[in-house]
Amino acid sequence: RESDHRAWTPVTYTVTRQNATIQGLIQGKAYFFRIAAENIIGMGPFTETTKEILIRDPITVPDRPEDLEVKAVTKNSVTLTWNPPKYNGGSDITMYVLESRLIGKDKFHKVTKEKMLDRKFTVEGLKEGDTYEYRVSACNIVGQGKPSFCTKPITCKDEIAPPTLDLDFRDKLIVRVGEAFSLTGRYSGKPAPKVTWLKDDIVVKEDDRIKIKTTPTTLCLGILKSVREDTGKYCVTVENSTGSRKGYCQVNVVDRPSPPVGPVIFDEVFKDHMVVSWKPPLDDGGSEITNYIIEKKDTHKDLWMPVTSSTVKTTCKIPKLLEGREYQIRIYAENLYGISDPLISDEMKAKDRFRVPDAPEQPIVKDVTKDSAVVVWNKPYDGGKPITNYILEKKETMATRWVKATKDPIFPGTKFKVPDLLEGCQYEFRVSAENEIGVGDPSPPSKPIFARDPIAKPSPPVNPEAVDKTKNSVDLSWQPPRHDGNGKIIGYLIEYQKVGDEEWKQANLTADSCPETNYKVTGLTEGLTYKFRVKAVNAAGESDPAHVPDPVEVKDRLEPPELILDANMAREQHVKAGDTLRLSAVIKGVPFPKVTWKKEDHEVSPKADIEVTGVGSKLEIRNTVHEDGGMYSLTVENPAGSKTVSVKVVVLDKPGPPRNLNVSDVRSDSCYLTWMEPEDDGGSVITNYVVERKDVASAQWVAISSSSKKRSHMAKYLMEGTQYLFRVAAENQYGRGPYVETLKPIKAIDPLHPPGPPKNLHHVDVDKTEVSLVWNRPDRDGGAEITGYLVEYQEDGADEWTKFQTVPMLDCVVTGL
Repeated sequence: RESDHRAWTPVTYTVTRQNATIQGLIQGKAYFFRIAAENIIGMGPFTETTKEILIRDPITVPDRPEDLEVKAVTKNSVTLTWNPPKYNGGSDITMYVLESRLIGKDKFHKVTKEKMLDRKFTVEGLKEGDTYEYRVSACNIVGQGKPSFCTKPITCKDEIAPPTLDLDFRDKLIVRVGEAFSLTGRYSGKPAPKVTWLKDDIVVKEDDRIKIKTTPTTLCLGILKSVREDTGKYCVTVENSTGSRKGYCQVNVVDRPSPPVGPVIFDEVFKDHMVVSWKPPLDDGGSEITNYIIEKKDTHKDLWMPVTSSTVKTTCKIPKLLEGREYQIRIYAENLYGISDPLISDEMKAKDRFRVPDAPEQPIVKDVTKDSAVVVWNKPYDGGKPITNYILEKKETMATRWVKATKDPIFPGTKFKVPDLLEGCQYEFRVSAENEIGVGDPSPPSKPIFARDPIAKPSPPVNPEAVDKTKNSVDLSWQPPRHDGNGKIIGYLIEYQKVGDEEWKQANLTADSCPETNYKVTGLTEGLTYKFRVKAVNAAGESDPAHVPDPVEVKDRLEPPELILDANMAREQHVKAGDTLRLSAVIKGVPFPKVTWKKEDHEVSPKADIEVTGVGSKLEIRNTVHEDGGMYSLTVENPAGSKTVSVKVVVLDKPGPPRNLNVSDVRSDSCYLTWMEPEDDGGSVITNYVVERKDVASAQWVAISSSSKKRSHMAKYLMEGTQYLFRVAAENQYGRGPYVETLKPIKAIDPLHPPGPPKNLHHVDVDKTEVSLVWNRPDRDGGAEITGYLVEYQEDGADEWTKFQTVPMLDCVVTGL
């Protein structure tokens, strides 16, 4: 009966067991139960439950949690996640307990905090290099359930993986203005790499149009409504502590071009046509200008008429004009993506507007000598047409007739050296300009000049200085005088004075003994200090002296050696075999250093040509071979010190022969070849091996593999019983190296094994001194025909077997017993 009812309800009348299952109860209600026993006489008294029973599912501890996984490992922490149990035991999970065990210890220890319901936990404070295993269990109101299955042993160390980058875009991308585009890809790495986007080496920043999205495994740069300024070289860098990877994409955002650049220039204007020009657009829209469209319009009409729509030049002839009418020109630029806005010209009247050039201004005459003079003038207004020639005329001042100074054209320069003047005569010059219309008026005559050489003393030499010295000499250097007095510099006089003396001594007696701008003053006394000065000399005499600024003490100068390396002395030099190796450097130092070339601390090969000059040294080896590779060093040494530089030379050549060629597993139709890589790969990676075979009866080698990268090969399709030789060669990008060949032929037959034991050995007759034996053939013959049977006997109790004889058949009579 229900606890709040008084009436009993029968459940069953015929239960012979001492238990019963009561069906149809309502969950959440409380019931009383009673039981009575019955026999043939009748029913006995009822026994009743002492207290009410509430109907509900039984509650147990939860099942074990699922899918315990390690998500991250560092040198001092481990992060784990798990899923809830499939069954919570009939009550909500109240917390999870995570336990760990140090490998080598027996017990698990709890690592989670109280009441933890999260299914993710990071165990921290671990010791680098220690190895742990973990398990987790769930708790409900009843208690703690079974633990999950343990993780694999986990060693505390930082997970390291270099970045990888897999891009969804190509090297180049073309986008129309206003369209969106995105650059996407996937990446990985441990620790988690940092992702950086660059455009033309500048970091890309997000704004209303530019969106950057990075997840732990994907990356994306998206641009909405692209503009021309988005054009550029985009670079994505994925970097962590182990390295970095980069991806590039040249994005070109294209549009129709901007208008041509004005103003429209009217280069030529006539009564029936014009020639106009303009400049290309400042922005071609990211695509080459394919065409200009030119139109004309009479200003009295509203109609634009086409002139041409197929020119790529920035100049155009506008034909079929009416004299006196005013015209406007408009020009469009066109590329693959559209036509620009127009450039419109000013109004221009169709009429002839050109004339001969104006007269130039009065010319100026300079640099007069006894037989020539240089005439200089300014360009006059050209009358609207380019000047094509200048006509220069001369006349003696007292004469009346002008004569052309030259029959050759003078253009485009506005200066001319007139030759063939008569020394002592007085001359005037005038100039007129010519264009395609004709010759303009002449200029006013120049001022008269006399044809004779002007000359004066030169100015002093410039910047004299002492550039070197020894214990008894000083080297001087200077620059020529700024003015030579219109006379050739014959040479220079050098003078010196001991500090404290008043008298200057001449180092050279005549100027022509020092025509250059340097001189070595010798015969000086070591340890004394001298002053120096230099004079320039021309036909008019000596210049004022130019003094070396500071007195010079005469003694040897020491400068430590210095090496200035040429490009071929980079840290590593690669040379193809057969080419020429060149190593060179510029050498400085006072006194000039001793030069030593070495290879691997030994003398260089006798085939090397070594050249030493006053400014450097060069080592050259022609027809290089692989053995010429190695570490080359150049040492320069003088009393002030020494300096050494080294360069590694790699001579790139074909590889050497493979090593240890071995044939194994020989069968009637195949065998297995193995070998080791060459000792010398020729300085380049081995790309493949070439395997060949040869029938010993044939002269011809046959290739059986030419692209294998492995150091083994199964040689198939052999002819049974035939003898073969094999050989292998290595190849790199510089060619095929020498072959290594098997030392002796191998015969293509299946391997032989000893036969099995004979079967069913028994005697068929016995006499006092002999026994007749018979037996059956063995199960296996070992791959070859059985040639006989060896019969042995042993006296009972003895250790040794005695050989009797070998018989060909399956029976034998053993005698002499």
